Amino acid sequence: MTTIDQVGSDRLLVDPALRHPLGGRRAWLVYGGALSIYILAIFHRSSLGVAGLIAADRFHISSAQLATFTMVQLAVYAAMQIPVGALLDRFGSKRMLLIGVSLMTIAQFGFAFATTFGEGVAARIFVGMGDAMVFISLMRIVALWFPPARSPMVTQLTGLMGQIGALVAAAPLSAALHGLGWTWSFVLAASVGVVLVVVLLLVVQDSPYQDSVREQIKIREVGLAVKQSWRSPGTRLGLWSHFSSQFGSNIFILLWGFPFLVSGQGLTPAAASNLLMLMVVTTVVSSPIIGSAVTRWPFSRSTLILGIVTAIMGVWAVVLLWPGRAPLWLLVLLVVVTALGGPGSMIGFDLARTFNPPSRIGSATGIVNVGGFVASLGAVILIGLVLDHVAPGGPSTYTVDSFRAAMSVQYLVWGLGVAQILRYRRKARHSLWLNDPGTYAELRAGTTLD
Repeated sequence: MTTIDQVGSDRLLVDPALRHPLGGRRAWLVYGGALSIYILAIFHRSSLGVAGLIAADRFHISSAQLATFTMVQLAVYAAMQIPVGALLDRFGSKRMLLIGVSLMTIAQFGFAFATTFGEGVAARIFVGMGDAMVFISLMRIVALWFPPARSPMVTQLTGLMGQIGALVAAAPLSAALHGLGWTWSFVLAASVGVVLVVVLLLVVQDSPYQDSVREQIKIREVGLAVKQSWRSPGTRLGLWSHFSSQFGSNIFILLWGFPFLVSGQGLTPAAASNLLMLMVVTTVVSSPIIGSAVTRWPFSRSTLILGIVTAIMGVWAVVLLWPGRAPLWLLVLLVVVTALGGPGSMIGFDLARTFNPPSRIGSATGIVNVGGFVASLGAVILIGLVLDHVAPGGPSTYTVDSFRAAMSVQYLVWGLGVAQILRYRRKARHSLWLNDPGTYAELRAGTTLD
């Protein structure tokens, strides 16, 4: 039986001679160098999760202004995904990673010394710009350096290893902020970027092929690649899968989880940090399980996404409807189930890889990556606005009822995402039926198609 990887004749045209074996030692070395930058990007992205309350005091800002830090970072990240994806297809991963880590390093140095709200916002804008260039560059390395059968597992490994950055942000950064203070904590964090620039220059290569795929893409073709990627229903299915599953864990780790647990649920900062770390551990444990499921049942990926999103919605409903503060066991369940959305969202990138040829991987990955961050951006803004309305006194006046109202807005985002997944799953099935009716008939006989 043929696979979706074989749908689309343009994919079969790209067959340059290999300079290094796919999935070999060199592939893992290149991947490891790029992965280290992604881990750092996750740390920088997550740093406000434990620094939010301190930032509110440092800059003397309201809930909406605090949300602005994360909002502008996510807005810049999301807005840059499609143009960065197109430029990635033209210039390759190494250059984009170099620009990305340089921008993040400079921005975090600036954030360390920021004393006004405007300076802080400017720094987070450049953090978002640098961050926007990292993940999709790494995903292109995965797509080019590893065989297709192994790509889903390496993609899940990427999400798993990226959680090291979130883990460091959840506990060590919290301890550093209280022990070393704001400036030195962020100076030390920024300094890591200088080391990783050297690592990048020494070990990362764009492609294992004699004639890199990126050399086939001309500037005049960049817009066409984005347009063709967008037209693929599989790309849009990936986008809405990412949209629906990622944002819940994103907003919890990036900004609102720590205040929700401390001010809303009455936990100590140490206990809240431990729960954020539990989210990271859950991601690490669940990533290979989800990756294995995707590899074993590649035509049931959207069903898996819908199951994860339904579970997250269900546990949040119990927490929000619980009279008073939720018991600790329920909060543990909440963070564990919510964390599944992180590795679940990686399925969206596997869908992009499946429905697009190698020459469009950067563009398609950029489109998919917009999803979760647009959803996160919208949820962050809405939660901040609701909190300002119900607790106008700022973070010091947050209560369990304040967060009950604010966190309920997540259901608006989930509802939209689930509806679009169901819509584009039908379109993807129809597209396969048109391109390869034989495979479609075999799938209808015994396998669920995305």
